[in-house]
Amino acid sequence: MSDSCELIVAVPCPYCMMVLEFIKENNLDFITVTDTNWDQKAHDNLRESYGKSQVPLLLVNHSPIYESSDIIKFLKDNYL
Repeated sequence: MSDSCELIVAVPCPYCMMVLEFIKENNLDFITVTDTNWDQKAHDNLRESYGKSQVPLLLVNHSPIYESSDIIKFLKDNYL
C-alpha cells in the first residue's frame, strides 16, 4: 500500500461508526484510525489544518475526504 490513509473519528458518532464498520468488514487494516474523543483542541486543530472540524475525515496522503458515504465510496473504488 503506497497511500497514507488516516481516518479521524469521534466515537460514538454514528457516521464515524458506519465507516469504521465498513473498514473492519473489509479488512482495510492499512488505515490508521484516530479517535478525537470529542476533544475540543483536536477539533480546533482539524479546523486549522483542513478548514473544518467535521468527522469522519479520511486523509489520503494528507488530502481530506469528508462525508461517510463519500469515504466509503472512495474506499470501495480504490481499495476493493
